[in-house]
Amino acid sequence: MPEAGSEWVSLFDGSTLDGWSVACTEEDKGKGFWKVEDGALTADSMGQPEHNYFWLLHEGEFSDFELRLKVRGFRDSPGNSGVQVRSRYDSEEGWLDGPQVDVHPPDPFRVGLVYDETRTEKRWIYPSLPNWEIDESYATPGWTWKYSGEGDGWNDIHILCEGTRIKTTVNGTVITDEDFAGVLDNEGHRAVNAGMSGHIGLQLHQNDELRIQYKDIQIRTLD
Repeated sequence: MPEAGSEWVSLFDGSTLDGWSVACTEEDKGKGFWKVEDGALTADSMGQPEHNYFWLLHEGEFSDFELRLKVRGFRDSPGNSGVQVRSRYDSEEGWLDGPQVDVHPPDPFRVGLVYDETRTEKRWIYPSLPNWEIDESYATPGWTWKYSGEGDGWNDIHILCEGTRIKTTVNGTVITDEDFAGVLDNEGHRAVNAGMSGHIGLQLHQNDELRIQYKDIQIRTLD
């Protein structure tokens, strides 16, 4: 595992799920929605929308870090994904608490905005909104997104978590740069030990038909 202040370390070997595990409800176990395909971590539930949340979680725990990765979305995929940071899975409740950097190819203006899956929040925290609803009026000027087949089809995401600050950059454009003091460290997050430290995960949203790929996942922990 990376030491504090280390150089960039890969979290995905490009060929296996070593270091990663699927978190889902008992009813969904055995559904092979997460796999390695074309050298990428791939979620594929196309044609199979009857499922709860599926999470692919890395075994490591991280507090302050930089994370960089590439993501590829497909135009025929209507589903939602996201990159969870500082998150923890409750197997009894079947729920992953923690903030999520949204990845939503159907409405790519959302990519890089921050939704909090923590059960006491379940809302956008950047922008700060009361629930899950959002529209393109919250788009960041200058955002860009590529689908599979457009150039190399891959998009660069960079995430910085330092204290209560989260900064996200998508294809070179800063989408979020916010201090979440009073949110990530509030009572609800402390109760589930998420928000300030925890696991990195990739989401397959419940009841979604999704095809999406992630690769070149690297982390650098901070002093």
